[in-house]
Amino acid sequence: MSYTDVDFTFEPGGYADNATPLVKNCWYVAGFSSEISRDVISRRFLGTDVALYRTMAGEPVAVRNRCPHRSFPLAKGRLEGDVLICGYHGMQFDPSGRCVNMPSMPIVPANANVRSFPIAERGPIVWIWMGNPDLADESKIPDTSWLADPAWKSVCGTFPLNSDYVAMHENLLDQTHFPFLHPGTVGTLEYARSKLKVRQEGDVVIIDRSLKNSPPPGIYGIPTNLMHKNVDRLSEARFASPAVHTAFAQIIDHEPAAGRPSIYRFNITHLITPESNGRIHYWWFNSRNFDLDNAETDKFLYEASNKAYLEDVDALEAILNVVQTDVEPQFDLNFAPDKPGLMMRKVLHQLASAEANYQYA
Repeated sequence: MSYTDVDFTFEPGGYADNATPLVKNCWYVAGFSSEISRDVISRRFLGTDVALYRTMAGEPVAVRNRCPHRSFPLAKGRLEGDVLICGYHGMQFDPSGRCVNMPSMPIVPANANVRSFPIAERGPIVWIWMGNPDLADESKIPDTSWLADPAWKSVCGTFPLNSDYVAMHENLLDQTHFPFLHPGTVGTLEYARSKLKVRQEGDVVIIDRSLKNSPPPGIYGIPTNLMHKNVDRLSEARFASPAVHTAFAQIIDHEPAAGRPSIYRFNITHLITPESNGRIHYWWFNSRNFDLDNAETDKFLYEASNKAYLEDVDALEAILNVVQTDVEPQFDLNFAPDKPGLMMRKVLHQLASAEANYQYA
């Protein structure tokens, strides 16, 4: 299809919303590395069903989950070595998507192939490119190197949600909701009121924020054992791509206890892949550079993070439901703290508009 087939008009200088065509020329997450194995699974990315598996050598493979003969889902077939066999008529496809055998025909037709997708593995993440394959430059995969760095320890989770990726990114860039939607874990009123600086570098939107001499929120104060004292808190949050939001936090203790660090660092990684305009796949990591072998810290950070992100899920699903079902139009108000989200929405609109004349198989 092409974006020109979509009933959508791009307005110069516009802002993306839940109806804006999805950006395809981007590295998105296909899953945790641990999710992709010799058992063929299927997932829908940007409206297209994809079958995912690994070769005998362990390389991830992504092909369209639709046999070119009668549209039978290839994930319902089976693997023999590196060959994926359709469970309907037995057509056999190699990892490139080329049909190498067709039991009912002595010669395989030249056009009996299935689309394959560029795919790459970086640490605990498998990335996929759903757009023009000629543009799939692996050097443009967003940096998440800390997830594979032994100097860091991560907890992680995943769940799907009924929301659009525009709203999800806006939620992650909106730090004023933290103390109200996530009381006791992520946010404090002082942090919501602290001054922020927002800047843009190319298609990346960055927020810098500092809060000095203030108590930390629970998600940072409890694992650092600093709930009893004031600290300095520095953070950088960034819309890194349509697929990635990262947040880097430093907690500075100017009078550390014996044997404890003076600076604690947390890297929060949010990975977002649209299934459609109204549903997304979501993976998250909470990484730290201290107490790497402390299982109690692992448990706390997993439970606190999962609680906060499920609160986001509930909010975003409620918002999309109102937007889609309330028949009375409303133009949502915007205020000064909404600037980072509006900058992100403009970037997404520009990226989608730039793809408007591309055609995909």
